[in-house]
Parts: sequence; structure tokens; C-alpha cells
Amino acid sequence: MAEIVWTEPAVTDLDAIADYIAIESPFAAAVLVQRVLQRVEQLGRHPESGPGVPELPDGRYRQLVEPPCRILYRHDLMAGTVYILHVVRTERLVTGLRGGSE
Repeated sequence: MAEIVWTEPAVTDLDAIADYIAIESPFAAAVLVQRVLQRVEQLGRHPESGPGVPELPDGRYRQLVEPPCRILYRHDLMAGTVYILHVVRTERLVTGLRGGSE
């Protein structure tokens, strides 16, 4: 089972999205956070389950989609670790990533 490590940018991203949603509905924000956490949990068992990030065709990065979020991650096979790098809105394009054990 792969270890899941949330990077500081990913936590900050998810907090910002939840804060924005909470302005209108704190309940909806809490539900979204729980859905994102549940989706990420699957990566412990299936770290390669997400497709690649189309904007980053080098294949190092993968994503899970939990609307309205894209969960961007990288699986380090050698360390047996999944790094959660960013959580972004689905309509946002990704222009570059750095994260994990780099």
C-alpha cells in the first residue's frame, strides 16, 4: 500500500476552494472536502488509477477528478509514496508542477 503525502500547496488549495464554497454553503464545503479525501484515499491501494494530466504530457503527473476539483498527484515508485501536489478547479489549466521529493 502506497503512503499518501499531502504537500502544503495541495492543502492550501483545498482550503481555499472550501472557503470559497463555504461563503454560500458551509455544508457543501464540508461535503466537498470529504469527497476529495475519499478519492485520494483510493490512491493508497491504486496509485496509478488516475489518468495523466493532458497539459503535462511527460507522464510524471496524474489526476483524479472530483467535481469541481482536479486532484493532481505524482506516484514515486521507488519510495512507494503518492504526493498530492495540488487541488485545482476543473476549469483551470495546469501550466507546470513541481512537488514531491524533488
